[in-house]
Amino acid sequence: MSKKQKIVVKIGSSLLANSDNLTLRYAFMNGLMSDLAHLQREGHDIVLTSSGSVALGLNMIGKRPEDAGILDKQAAAACGQPLLMNAYRQVASEFDLDVAQMLVTVEDMEERRRFLNIKNTMFRLFENDILPIINENDSVATRDLRVGDNDRLSAKVAQMIEADLLIILTSVEGLYDRDPSDPDATFISEIEDVSEHLESTTGISALGSGGMLTKMQAANMAQNAGVETIIAEGIIERPVSSVLNKERRFTRCLVTGETASPLKVWLSNRLQVSGTLVVSNALAADLAKKDRGISRADVISLQGDFLKGDVLHVYSEDGEEVARGLTNFSSEETLLMARNLDRPVEDVIGYKTQSNIIGAENILVLMDNHLPLDAPAQDQKVVIPV
Repeated sequence: MSKKQKIVVKIGSSLLANSDNLTLRYAFMNGLMSDLAHLQREGHDIVLTSSGSVALGLNMIGKRPEDAGILDKQAAAACGQPLLMNAYRQVASEFDLDVAQMLVTVEDMEERRRFLNIKNTMFRLFENDILPIINENDSVATRDLRVGDNDRLSAKVAQMIEADLLIILTSVEGLYDRDPSDPDATFISEIEDVSEHLESTTGISALGSGGMLTKMQAANMAQNAGVETIIAEGIIERPVSSVLNKERRFTRCLVTGETASPLKVWLSNRLQVSGTLVVSNALAADLAKKDRGISRADVISLQGDFLKGDVLHVYSEDGEEVARGLTNFSSEETLLMARNLDRPVEDVIGYKTQSNIIGAENILVLMDNHLPLDAPAQDQKVVIPV
């Protein structure tokens, strides 16, 4: 592989930590950092998204993975993160590789300004031949406000830096059409439509927060950002370059169709829902045909306590997610405007504006290759009276 590439590598807790005594697997870590140092010297820009802090910290608080609650895991992350980064620093130094730590939360990835700040930091690290090591900030994340798994975090990072490849290293060779322990299981080497394989991806490891399902979701997010995803076994010797050189088998998730602009890619790959709008079935169908926004008269109901600049998910009356877009108004302003169509906007919200709730330039109509999110329950919506 001669062409310089931007590559995001994701490794999970099961590769980094021994499941019995919850200590680091130094052999794997040595092989990984040696390989990444080699790739960096070849001119590639590498980002490592790493789990492991919770697993390494559980011993310090006297807990096992199966017994740990959310507060235990937050405390374990605070204990384990220094151990993890110190190990990375020491091992990387043996290969003349400099590393930097970046801890992020879901809010950092979903809020546009913070998202761009993280991106700018990573590019400055690339300029100085420093390997960014990214993890979710589990010590402050909560059950409701967390990326949920580092698979999808790695896809967000790949989207952020417009990577060429996302490589997810795991404990199996790749995706099978059923549980790999089944003797009739068939290995799948290439995927175009991720949604066709979601049913065969149940089950997670004892240490991980995700399984093959989250890897498929990550692959879908990467596909929509124009990034090819490879899912492969995390072997000790040359775990990344052996995949790049096609020396062993793996599952490749191809990029299909045209990639939207960076802004619309960011709109499409959401990890949490700030708020939702429901519009008529007719308008939902119209969105797919025309370059148009959503006005206050279009809103049938809304859900969520959102602010100006948040990303809203747009559903039809049938509950099908049809679009996502940046709102120009808060939930309170949107509700007031939609309930008072007979009054001028400035009389309702106190200032003049010609803006739609979501402008045509800030809306992404979902295609078949996007995995939709389920609509919120009916009792969570505020219905606009007619």
